[in-house]
Amino acid sequence: MFVDVFICDCHHVLALHLHLRVSSCLPGQGWIPASLLPLLLPVLPWHTCWPVAGCIQHRTTCVDLHLRTCADAMYNHTAFPTPLEHRSWEAVESSPEYMLLGVLHFLLEGQCNPDLRLLGCAVLAPRCQGGHVRRPCRHVCENLREACKPAFDAIDMAWPYFLDCAHYFAQEEEGCYDPLEQLRGDLDVEEVLPSGLPSTFIRFAHHPYAQMVRVLKRTAVRCPQVAKTYSIGRSFDGKDLLVIEFSGRPGQHELMEPEVKLIGNIHGNEVAGREMLIYLAQYLCSEYLLGNPRIQRLINTTRIHLLPSMNPDGYEVAAAEGAGYNGWTSGRQNAQNLDLNRNFPDLTSEYYRLASTRGVRTDHIPISEYYWWGKVAPETKAIMKWIQTTPFVLSASLHGGDLVVSYPFDFSKNPHEKKMFSPTPDEKMFKLLARSYADVHPMMMDRSENRCGGNFLKRGSIINGADWYSFTGGMSDFNYLHTNCFEITVELGCVKFPPEEALYGLWQHNKEPLLNFLEMVHRGIKGVVMDKYGKPVKNARVSVKGIRHDVTTAPDGDYWRLLPPGSHIVIAQAPGYSKVMKRVTIPLRMKRAGRVDFILQPLVMGPKKFLPGHQKAVSGSQDPLREPTEPDLEPPRTRRQPAADGSKPWWWSYFTSLSPYKPRWLLKY
Repeated sequence: MFVDVFICDCHHVLALHLHLRVSSCLPGQGWIPASLLPLLLPVLPWHTCWPVAGCIQHRTTCVDLHLRTCADAMYNHTAFPTPLEHRSWEAVESSPEYMLLGVLHFLLEGQCNPDLRLLGCAVLAPRCQGGHVRRPCRHVCENLREACKPAFDAIDMAWPYFLDCAHYFAQEEEGCYDPLEQLRGDLDVEEVLPSGLPSTFIRFAHHPYAQMVRVLKRTAVRCPQVAKTYSIGRSFDGKDLLVIEFSGRPGQHELMEPEVKLIGNIHGNEVAGREMLIYLAQYLCSEYLLGNPRIQRLINTTRIHLLPSMNPDGYEVAAAEGAGYNGWTSGRQNAQNLDLNRNFPDLTSEYYRLASTRGVRTDHIPISEYYWWGKVAPETKAIMKWIQTTPFVLSASLHGGDLVVSYPFDFSKNPHEKKMFSPTPDEKMFKLLARSYADVHPMMMDRSENRCGGNFLKRGSIINGADWYSFTGGMSDFNYLHTNCFEITVELGCVKFPPEEALYGLWQHNKEPLLNFLEMVHRGIKGVVMDKYGKPVKNARVSVKGIRHDVTTAPDGDYWRLLPPGSHIVIAQAPGYSKVMKRVTIPLRMKRAGRVDFILQPLVMGPKKFLPGHQKAVSGSQDPLREPTEPDLEPPRTRRQPAADGSKPWWWSYFTSLSPYKPRWLLKY
């Protein structure tokens, strides 16, 4: 029988009670037997506060933290023995627990990194401060477990026992600390503007990651009624992929309000787009507050998402060399050395295969399960999940290295041709979108052929991507073939990492093109597809005769179809309903989407006739005649069951080859 001693301050005992308990205290703590309590109470040093409930704590010896994997922890002193009973650095470094922390970011492909590693360090090398050991907070562990458990399930790995939130972590009232606090660190520090400057001031300079986050969050705070920041995921090195959204009701989709996204810095060393979007966010907020009617109308009728940096890890590599000194490729890839604009599923090859068969759908092509067995960056996964959960209509990816606007397809219809005009079924609309940017960009319209991008002058500074150079795995082709979203690529200039003195000029050249492009999301038609009772029909198909590319309705039944001026026959259909056809005429100068609603009538079902159906598609293939289902963005191994022969997961041999201790606690089955 032991006693719990709770101290409310340095002079009073809050409560003493006896109970049976099996537990162990942290280093520097010990349980007092109840039989000795009457003898010890008169001499207990009540001038010392005991921060951990349940343990009578005495001072321990803090030692310097010497673990490479934990070198970036928010503290630099620890104590022995550790909660895992390790009594030396050698014992910690040779343990399978420590080995796991060192390879988790590879095993989980960057997910939950560095959060899991820092959380594990808080247990393997507990924080020692002022002669006392502090435990990490339980709520931090629980939140991380909820977010990261699916990543462990994906590789058939059990949640590590030493991250047991109930055993190795403490409640807030017990004096715990947040080991992940440094991940927010200076991101939450308010940036103070120089005195005398108005709140609308935009600093035309390069923004390191922490400063970028502060500016975006500060902007959202200035315009809380129309702006909000959120993260779509983490980079491989653990940086949030932070988005700032502008809308009349930020955080929610409104019926028939189109959604548009702008993405910068997909290549880490191409930084102009990153800065343009940071400036654009501040501009939209300031002009909205100042009552600019154009900006107020745009924000009140559109949901705008800005992702300034898709590759913050690559940016850090490029920024370390500095503007003007950066090489052509330094920092281009992410931290896994992957080119993110070559990392998306190659759906264009599948499109060309399907397009050769009449009557087969060539839109909303699902992702082959074989794609997931390759190396997929966490940044790529985050984008794919983002566009599947948000009904984007329009998008632009901002790059650097030339001065031109390109549009899909980026992969040649003849795979052996490095340059070949390869249009989509929406060639006319994509040209209009590209011209909406190029035609109002002063440098793209400059008639000098000796300037940056002068070789595209005769084309009007726009070009079909594959006609420029062909490549697979691009983000623009993926957007078009997997979702309803039309995406173009904008090359902002020949200098990938321009000096700061050039940034203001770049903003002046691109401000109007960016706004003009955002307004293009309102071209064409929009509406709602519903049944005869007024109930929205989700995933209904909206087709345009002569354009072999359908769009589908959102969960609320609303749709948007970008269309060039002219007459079009539009058809709405859904399984179990009859088709509805309407003729639509879009005037040449119409700048607001016309509303075209559809009411679908249920089919009259006669006696069922069982006809021979298609055989089930082979794994990794798709029956081209069936309706595409909503694809699963997680790798197929998330659904993998243990082998019948009891064989171990693929990662097991790694741990058993490095240590005589077999970490069976990582096995789920």
